[in-house]
Amino acid sequence: MKKTAILVSFAAALMLSAFTGTTHTELSATEVTAPAKSRTYTVETNASEVKWNAKKVTGEHYGAISLKSGQLQVDKNRVTGGTFEIDMSSLTVEDIKDAGMNGKLVGHLKSDDFFGVDKHPSATFVITETTPIAKAAVGQPNYNVKGNLTIKGITNPVSFPATITVKDGVATAKADVTVDRTKFDIRYRSSNFFENLGDKAIYDEFTVSFNVKAKQTNS
Repeated sequence: MKKTAILVSFAAALMLSAFTGTTHTELSATEVTAPAKSRTYTVETNASEVKWNAKKVTGEHYGAISLKSGQLQVDKNRVTGGTFEIDMSSLTVEDIKDAGMNGKLVGHLKSDDFFGVDKHPSATFVITETTPIAKAAVGQPNYNVKGNLTIKGITNPVSFPATITVKDGVATAKADVTVDRTKFDIRYRSSNFFENLGDKAIYDEFTVSFNVKAKQTNS
């Protein structure tokens, strides 16, 4: 009698499965909580800035570049990813006050000797990983960031410490990123590729400083 009851129960379970089209595995899967969806924060380009600084044997030059667009991905007040597009045609020089000399240097930086802006009007940066820095002091870098930087159509990995905050639907990120220009085929007056440059040599590394503000655009 017990055996018959077990068989009847098994048959009923099979009939229910066939009728509903749901297997035991599928029922179990519905009980698993889906991962929280990350929120998108859109960069406010007018409230953000990108500065650059390049040094040579006899001095330095510095200026600014504009962000064309950008987004940050945020999960539980932690930035987990992001993309930025930089408008290379917006490059300016701020240390030279003479208009003629200023325009000459801007033109040279936009030429094929440097960033080749006519062929490559945009540069991009994509965040691939963020790692919190334990016991970071307030106002000091609290994340290590890794990502892929593309300049002149050439992509290389970069990593740097950053100060990131997320509060009340607003995210901010500040960082100084050191870039080796020769990895992006920018070799003009590089002592690693040209000999006897003397005081005309330009150092291979330059710094890009980000100060980015973004606001939440989905919930």
